[in-house]
Amino acid sequence: MFSGSEDIVRIGIACYASVGGSGVLATELGRKLARRGHEVHIISDGMPFRLSAFQENIVVHVVDVPSYDVFRYPPFDVALACKMADVIQNHALDVLHVHYAVPFAACAFLARAMSPRRPVRTVVTLHGTDISIHAYDLSLTAAIRLGIEKSDAVTAVSHSLAEETRRAFDIDRPIEVIYNFVDLDHYKRREDAVLRRHLAPNGESLLLHVSNFRPIKRVTDAVKVFAGVRRTHRARLLMVGDGPELARARTDAQALGVEEDVLFLGKVDDVSALYSIADVFLLPSETESFGLAAAEAMACEAPVVATAAGGLAEVVADGETGFLAEVGDVEAMSAYVRRLLDDPDLRARMGRAGRARVARLFSAEARVSQYESLYKQLQ
Repeated sequence: MFSGSEDIVRIGIACYASVGGSGVLATELGRKLARRGHEVHIISDGMPFRLSAFQENIVVHVVDVPSYDVFRYPPFDVALACKMADVIQNHALDVLHVHYAVPFAACAFLARAMSPRRPVRTVVTLHGTDISIHAYDLSLTAAIRLGIEKSDAVTAVSHSLAEETRRAFDIDRPIEVIYNFVDLDHYKRREDAVLRRHLAPNGESLLLHVSNFRPIKRVTDAVKVFAGVRRTHRARLLMVGDGPELARARTDAQALGVEEDVLFLGKVDDVSALYSIADVFLLPSETESFGLAAAEAMACEAPVVATAAGGLAEVVADGETGFLAEVGDVEAMSAYVRRLLDDPDLRARMGRAGRARVARLFSAEARVSQYESLYKQLQ
């Protein structure tokens, strides 16, 4: 049974503090649950960047990893499980909700074994690379399967990811799909003529790409798509983020002769202003479990040109809120961008349709309520 009032849940949320889809979703979920009056305990490897200010009903617990000389590698997993157990016992958690299978799901199983007197329920949310990459690493498969099978509930951020999980682990247990969500009050189109003039001083069209610049994001394809657009249109490409493919993207921009019009803006915590001035958002990923950046762009009424990869086909309505192409088909993506730039009415229509789709399927209000109902079903 839940503690205290039947309407209030004591929730532990475990996640990575680094910027990324799982950490962002977990942190935003915690903030919104706290605003609904629930007691939320964030358990992480550091201070999540969106929790820098005090918020009522939220306590952050940072994992302290021992660094004794005897340890060749810091035992983060053990320290994480111990911290989870400590929070379960000392704050009488009703639910421990872990985001990202590695290592959080297995650590939740271990933490519950350490806390036999507190019947905490565990929920694991699968976000993407924890399945699409780590599930096929034989050194991790058993631990991931254990965490999934021993959790009281499992959720995935798209139907595509749920199906991949069942296939990868050959399991038939229920996996509830709860889409990622977007705060529509924050992510909305705000015209900013000053910012637009700064980034497009000669009236160029603006293309935008936002990612962590990992190989799976195929950021060099974004540069190639832009090069195709630049053959016929005055435009600039805004590249937001940082990561291992940054140097290669710069090199490709130089090789294709478009380096002066590709602006590498680095990491930006709040991208809503850039979404709002973008004419087209580009996401040429190899795969996406969901595609949160695409949903945020749509909320700001920017049409999306992306790949029909994984969960992206569930986010972007092809031909309605943007266009989808096969992975690696930069010519098709360039053609879609040119079509959008040539037709302001189409751009505006797709932008409005994109925001309407986000409001219908990916609103924070609806998805947080879905998680809240899941917690209460576990009592």
